[in-house]
Amino acid sequence: MRGQVLELLQVGVRAADPRAAVDRAMQGLAGGDGAWHVVALGKAARAMAQSALAHLPGARALVISNRGNDAALACATVLRAGHPQPDADGMAAATQLEDFLTAVGPQDRVLALISGGGSAMLPAPVAGLDLADLQAVNAALLSSGADITQTNLVRQGLDRLKGGGWLALSRAPVTALILSDVPGDDLRVVASGPTVSPIGTPADACRTLRDLGIWDDLTPQIRAALERPVSARQEPEARNILVGSNGISLQAMIAAGGQDAGVALIGDVDDCARALVRAMRDAPMGVPMVMGGETTVRLTGDGMGGRNQELALRFALHARDLPGCWCFAAMGSDGRDGPGDAAGGIVGHRTLSHLHDRGIDLQDVLRRNDATPALRAVGGLIMTGPSGTNVADLAVFARYHA
Repeated sequence: MRGQVLELLQVGVRAADPRAAVDRAMQGLAGGDGAWHVVALGKAARAMAQSALAHLPGARALVISNRGNDAALACATVLRAGHPQPDADGMAAATQLEDFLTAVGPQDRVLALISGGGSAMLPAPVAGLDLADLQAVNAALLSSGADITQTNLVRQGLDRLKGGGWLALSRAPVTALILSDVPGDDLRVVASGPTVSPIGTPADACRTLRDLGIWDDLTPQIRAALERPVSARQEPEARNILVGSNGISLQAMIAAGGQDAGVALIGDVDDCARALVRAMRDAPMGVPMVMGGETTVRLTGDGMGGRNQELALRFALHARDLPGCWCFAAMGSDGRDGPGDAAGGIVGHRTLSHLHDRGIDLQDVLRRNDATPALRAVGGLIMTGPSGTNVADLAVFARYHA
């Protein structure tokens, strides 16, 4: 079961190969008048740029990605930026990107290659804020249990490059190829939509922060930035094209022998684990069930873990009475789950007894958000290294008769 489950997850990751996705899209884009200028951002930026540049000989390219996805690339400037927390490298990259786009003339064309993770990688605070302010907001959002749409709505209100910010800089027409890591594939949310209209207004962001209960924890400068009057800006139209998504990966997993579980990875991680266990009680024996999406975790401790590792352990906790021999695995398609190096977690019908035999208190582990060492102790960590792509999270459940 374990091997079958892990192989199906890799089928999903391979289906999100950014090189192949960009190669398909470029068939109808290359050629024509004007020089091409390529800007790539996100966890899949380097792979996307490599494919695009094969179709655009002589094009200028700027690539911004995170550690592990930032190897040198011929004919491109590759910059490293922080993720999941924005850092000084990302801020320097934002300045270089602004210089790159403002140098493009109206006779040229811009190809934007966008993938998940780009929001944190490209901090460009609005007037009155600095990097520390964006870091503070980012940390508060990560610990609050905010989903990706809420998080990027707030980020857009505090950042000059998000929510269509690239369009405001470029005098050339922009075509964007987008690899989606968000449920529902709302392109305004992927990397905070640098080539798309904003998710909402700063006023909407203020309401979201109050709903999350963290408005009063923010500094006066941050609150003032979101409460400032906003002038409407004219932005050129962009052509935004979805080239890869979580749904496409799930379809590949189904074609490889899986079955749609009919339930998504969404919402609070514990609520999601309970919903998955309920759904899997009726799952057919011998048929792997596949699902995708992205959960949220409200941090109550300072342990090492990630949403997929915690989802796996919470699934094991709530599935203790699930009949049959079963296996459940969840992982980030980018190969990294949380701040550590694990991609996700895999558990089974014996996981709780293995934890008990090693003296590990699962409830205490979950209170401290310390899933990584617990899973490591029972051989439950999924380690893949960076995959070079990012289409959110994938999970597989399989069950057989005892």
